[in-house]
Amino acid sequence: MKMHKDTLSLFLLFCTYSAIFIVVCIFTILIGYILFKGIPALQWQNFSPTYNSVNVSMLPAIINTIFIVFASLLLSTPIGVFGAIYLVEYAKKNSKFLMLINLMTETLSGIPSIVFGLFGYLLFVVFFGFGYSFFSGVLTLSIMILPLIIKTTQEALMSVPVGYKEGSFALGIGKLKTIFYIILPSSLSGIISGIILSTGRIIGESAALIYTSGTLAQIFQSGFDSGRSLSVHMYALLSEGLYINQAYGAASILLVVVILLNLLSTLSIKYFTKGRTCKS
Repeated sequence: MKMHKDTLSLFLLFCTYSAIFIVVCIFTILIGYILFKGIPALQWQNFSPTYNSVNVSMLPAIINTIFIVFASLLLSTPIGVFGAIYLVEYAKKNSKFLMLINLMTETLSGIPSIVFGLFGYLLFVVFFGFGYSFFSGVLTLSIMILPLIIKTTQEALMSVPVGYKEGSFALGIGKLKTIFYIILPSSLSGIISGIILSTGRIIGESAALIYTSGTLAQIFQSGFDSGRSLSVHMYALLSEGLYINQAYGAASILLVVVILLNLLSTLSIKYFTKGRTCKS
């Protein structure tokens, strides 16, 4: 029996290390190939303020991406966080309403982004008449990342030990103050992690933005102007087939930004977890 267990443990350990080795190899080859092709293609003219067929500048797309990220997070983060607080702290447990919201949140989290793009096109571009614009893109992305923020915030709130809440109530502190002074600070790392992951999804999104904010290579001058993000810029260059090397350059910039965001997420979790451990 013991020999059987040892054999099974060795087999599972071999499978685990093999899977890790395969994933690391694929990740290294993929990242290395993109950077190998993209970094030599980066030139100063690729960062000119305006785009034309000579400089193939990606700077307007980078600025548009920053605008879209901040506006989408500004719109979806308060709704997502406060919605999750209501679902965890105030909604009746095992109620049909709570089950329906959880089902819709999980379902929307798995829907492909192009479906959100078509929804945003029909609702904001056509029905509300916003056209291909900054508003259409931001509203669509806000709806797209809202389930992710709600879900991660819910999990972060539910991970707070019940003793924290019970101790606060025992000291006579009200529920609202307990939420804002005890529960939210304790779950801050999970909430920030979800927001940063949402940021990464916005930056890498292209399908939803093609149908809503358009592909025009210019910086947004107003909310009703069309413009392309960095991922759409890369897609447009590849579609045209004339600027393949510049598309690799844009992909390398996009890749570095996403990697930095994931590192920032990891560091923020460690920072807030460490601070909470020291306080406890």
